[in-house]
Amino acid sequence: MGEVILKLEDITKTFPGVLALDQCQFELRSGEVHALVGENGAGKSTMMKVLAGVYKKDAGRILYKGREVEIPNPRAAQLLGISMIHQELNLMPHLTVAQNIFIGREPRSRSRLFLDEKEINQKAEELFSQMHLRLEPRTKVADLTVAKQQMVEIAKALSFDASVLIMDEPTAALTDTEIEELFRIIRQLREKGVGVVHISHRLEELKQISNRITVMRDGHYINTVSTQEATIDQIISMMVGRTIYEATPEIPEKPSQEVVLEVKNLNRGKTIKDVNFELMKGEILGFAGLVGAGRTEVARAVFGADHIDSGEIYVEGKRVHIRRPQDAVRHGIAYLSEDRKRYGLTLSMDVESNLVLAAFKKFTSYLGWVNSSKTNTTAKKYTSMLAIKTPNLQQKVKFLSGGNQQKVVIGKWLTADTNILIFDEPTRGIDVGAKSEIYHLLNSLAQQGKGIIMISSELPEILRMSHRVVVMCEGQITGVLSAAEATQESIMKLATLRSGIVRSDGSNDSNGSKPNQTENEAA
Repeated sequence: MGEVILKLEDITKTFPGVLALDQCQFELRSGEVHALVGENGAGKSTMMKVLAGVYKKDAGRILYKGREVEIPNPRAAQLLGISMIHQELNLMPHLTVAQNIFIGREPRSRSRLFLDEKEINQKAEELFSQMHLRLEPRTKVADLTVAKQQMVEIAKALSFDASVLIMDEPTAALTDTEIEELFRIIRQLREKGVGVVHISHRLEELKQISNRITVMRDGHYINTVSTQEATIDQIISMMVGRTIYEATPEIPEKPSQEVVLEVKNLNRGKTIKDVNFELMKGEILGFAGLVGAGRTEVARAVFGADHIDSGEIYVEGKRVHIRRPQDAVRHGIAYLSEDRKRYGLTLSMDVESNLVLAAFKKFTSYLGWVNSSKTNTTAKKYTSMLAIKTPNLQQKVKFLSGGNQQKVVIGKWLTADTNILIFDEPTRGIDVGAKSEIYHLLNSLAQQGKGIIMISSELPEILRMSHRVVVMCEGQITGVLSAAEATQESIMKLATLRSGIVRSDGSNDSNGSKPNQTENEAA
């Protein structure tokens, strides 16, 4: 690591009703990857947005390359050499890769009337060559994977000759292979003397990539430690102010044998192929598989968000016809999307409104008048039950932390009296403390008799929470494992099996036997 290039001293930032940062500090050296961790709402992103010119600080000093600077807007930060890659990528999908990188700074033709596309593409190619990256400058951003889009953002930052690169949850939506490619780029930047700030909830990966770790909690600076010397348990303890044993299994009591949801011969194009499974009352049924296995597609089909080609759905033994989400809700099925901000919440509305939104008819009279007393009582009930941290019920949901936003989505569906809950990546993008709370909440719901389907890309989470694990590969169910049978090795073996169904005895049935045969044998 080189000399200190950046220092934040006593940074304070207040939003209406919330002290987001209280005299916080941070230091970054050249050629360093400095991880910034803390629970949702700890102030990590807020402090970095102050540094990137997105927010204006209320108090404190920013020292950059030895002198105090003011950063009134993102453009000023970029001109200084400070770039931030936000969790929600800031690219224009209809433009090419090269156009996105140099937008607003495009070279012009001699007449100055037209953009010089040839030079734009050439400059982009030079950048990619420096990064040892295979990207076609003329490709539209809409045609790229999330990982490749992230590489475009990094290239864009480097095109400003950035000395400081801030990355907010860069690996949240990436596969293991894509993460390794990202880490290769980060190590390359570190070798060139760029200081990288890495915000992440995945503590294990920080041990691979970072030099130091700064911990924040509730808008306060807690400590900065050497990554090599600190243990994950110590970091978690500083983050949450209490001890959390994240690895402890939390599978609740054995569910009943009463089937609340049965799916038979479900098909949709190439994404869902002859899928069969059962969900029991009080069961947490884990769905595992690699990216593109078809898990989310099955969930969306059951919920009516996507039309199916064929198949049957039974709720509590009765066949139901689900053509749209409203039909699913009417039959007591809820779907909590992995993209809660886009599909689960109305961010501009307050907590109370979001909590009652899915069952709004319950709170309106025949004439359309809203019973505000009833909505308030219901919102208070679920805010208390789910321990949603909010200054008041009128707080806009967009200002809540990720974990609390997730709880609002859960509360919304509980208000609607749903008994079958499909959770798609329930802990993505939330911290270890909030994760633990979500786990306890899922167990509590299962103990109340709710049937829960949990889709997760984190195998430790699947193993920790599931009574049984359904494994998918390329749109098919390749096996169903009991909690006793499920291991990371057995799941990964099934997740990479391209054809046939594996029974619980390990034999391969390539004759088209239905997955529910596996379930019966495993039982």
